[in-house]
Amino acid sequence: MPMTIYLDVSAAVHRRAGLGRYAESLTRALVAAHPTRYSLFYNREQGVEPLTGLEHLPTRTVGLGYKPWRMLIWLGQLARLGFDRLLPGARLFHATEHLLLPLRNVPTVLTVHDLIFRHLPAHHKRLNRYYLNLALPLYCRRASHVIAVSEYTRRDLIAAYGLPPEKVTVVHEAADPRFRPQPPQVVAALRTRYGLPARYLISVGTIEPRKNLSRLLDVFETLHAEGLTDGLVIIGRKGWLYDPFLARLERSPARHAVIFPGYVPDDDLPALYAGAQALVFTSLCEGFGLPVLEAMACGTPVAASNTSSLPEVGGEGACYFDPTDTEGIAVTVRRLLRDTDLRAEMRRRGQEQAARFSWTRAAAETEVVYHRLLT
Repeated sequence: MPMTIYLDVSAAVHRRAGLGRYAESLTRALVAAHPTRYSLFYNREQGVEPLTGLEHLPTRTVGLGYKPWRMLIWLGQLARLGFDRLLPGARLFHATEHLLLPLRNVPTVLTVHDLIFRHLPAHHKRLNRYYLNLALPLYCRRASHVIAVSEYTRRDLIAAYGLPPEKVTVVHEAADPRFRPQPPQVVAALRTRYGLPARYLISVGTIEPRKNLSRLLDVFETLHAEGLTDGLVIIGRKGWLYDPFLARLERSPARHAVIFPGYVPDDDLPALYAGAQALVFTSLCEGFGLPVLEAMACGTPVAASNTSSLPEVGGEGACYFDPTDTEGIAVTVRRLLRDTDLRAEMRRRGQEQAARFSWTRAAAETEVVYHRLLT
């Protein structure tokens, strides 16, 4: 096998929300620029299928469950073992999620998406938090170079783990090109198919405590009672520690107007964004916050938290609020729903902001990191 750069696409083939979208989008952009430079690596769990259109690439896999594989990598790093034989002909290995193969003779790049488990420990399962607190600092030290998906995450890494600033490079994510304004007939067809009202707010992301959905529900109840909106569409799979929110939802006077489409194919998302009155992104902490860019690219006004990476990503294209202030969130979203001129202005600004990010650019900036390690 010729010398090659291996990309770990495990998160992509396992469809793990934002991590999977990052791994797949970056991989496709890198391969488009250099079709013969890359090979793929992933943990082959039951029911996993290769990425469509990339089946022709040289691919190496292991066949362990996620948790056993994660523990094996950690123990391998602790024992300073070398898993090099899993990657024949490797010139470089890029771990696109928080899991760095222990390699002796191959330079490595590790993408770190966030350190949210440090900021919001109560919002993570205990064992996962324990693992990340032990393993991630080790992976960051062992990696030849670290990519952070935002300046916020870069600063976090340097402060938390004492990494040399020159070891951490920011490469921003981007919305996929499919996220763009949609024809009215496409929006109408999707609204009918999903049984959505003409006026709805949208929230996108895994259902977990960090997404702050109970406060979002409080706000929606108020705005719904005022006649400003008819539905709240929550798109995302159940993550963890979601029972308190679901119990709160069962008691809600607006329960009938809250819609869970469940898993939504990527091709349907642009029209669901485009049909919404606004994306209301109440997350307490984000390493990047991709739904903000996706909504903006579709021409949807965005109201988002003023914390962590979100002002960095949204720039002047979003209206912001304190995610711990329910009344403040309601004031911001109410103003957006009532003011036609403001909505039009935020659509324009949002599309301009989203256009500043692209996966082509992310791939080029990532290749600069590779080049630095290989020369």
